[in-house]
Amino acid sequence: MNPPRTDARRHHDPQVRGFASDNYAGAHPEVMAALALANGGHQVAYGEDDYTENLQRIIRSHFGAGAEAFPVFNGTGANVVALQAVTDRWGAVICAESAHINVDEGGAPERMGGLKLLTVPTPDGKLTPELIDRQAWGWEDEHRAMPQVVSITQSTELGTLYTPEEIRAICEHAHAHGMKVHLDGSRIANAAASLNVPMRTFTNAVGVDILSLGGTKNGALFGEAVVVLNQDAVGRMKHLRKMSMQLASKMRFVSVQLEALLAKDLWLRNARHGNEMAQRLAEGVRAVHGVEILYPVQANGVFAKLPHDVSVRLQKRFRFYFWDETAGVVRWMCSFDTTEEDVDTFVAALKEEMAR
Repeated sequence: MNPPRTDARRHHDPQVRGFASDNYAGAHPEVMAALALANGGHQVAYGEDDYTENLQRIIRSHFGAGAEAFPVFNGTGANVVALQAVTDRWGAVICAESAHINVDEGGAPERMGGLKLLTVPTPDGKLTPELIDRQAWGWEDEHRAMPQVVSITQSTELGTLYTPEEIRAICEHAHAHGMKVHLDGSRIANAAASLNVPMRTFTNAVGVDILSLGGTKNGALFGEAVVVLNQDAVGRMKHLRKMSMQLASKMRFVSVQLEALLAKDLWLRNARHGNEMAQRLAEGVRAVHGVEILYPVQANGVFAKLPHDVSVRLQKRFRFYFWDETAGVVRWMCSFDTTEEDVDTFVAALKEEMAR
């Protein structure tokens, strides 16, 4: 049978890849095939479909019998819904100053979730019990937003990783103060691949209460999920998701993508490849005199400092972002479809620009 006719045209060169973000990558072919498989016919809307039901089974296989997934559209939506689920109206969230919820979500936790963020500067993007204590006080002070949640990111916004023991210490400390723990896992697959442990090892097994599970950065077309790990810590998730405009009517198309990633090992293959390409990039960059890598390369990102004019010229050849333009710091991200040739070509271009 002939394929259906379409008047759509390709408007980009599919051979062009950069290092700006793992969000720039398209969807993995296996995810696209799963979407086609889920298409056709009618399925019950708003999450009562067969694909969302099966996703629950898969989520429990990764996170235990008590886990429950609530698919959403995007990462900001996942974080806002998750944080609302574990706070009261007067509640506040302790997070690293560099956290995505603080820096890159347009004020959504505050404006849409009604939450106060209590930020802490960190040297490497990671919180510790001691750093948490800078903001963990004043629970009975009605003049101060009440700290109720500690939010951490794995892997962090600086590409660093928490060990399971570090997260356990945070969870025990937070719980001792009556606070919950949220984990922003937009790149949780990269963390698990680098640590070489199951995702449960540094989430529910060490005390995390609620998780934002990433899909888009790991090869999905769109879609994430809020995963409730501690049912006693969370209430009314279905209602929160709806009122936060994150309830998909055709939810099967979110759920089937997460199924394609998580049912077997696609999520891990994608993450390992992105991590390996970041290591290859870091190795190449370290050989370039005058370029400094600032943080341990533990996931799929490389943060470097180099002359500003070199970065500007290099950006005309490859897409990437300044992380701190004043300081000359840039971020280079690898993804599931980054190739060795992409990395080697970029390193060669960097050497050329540094030599000018």
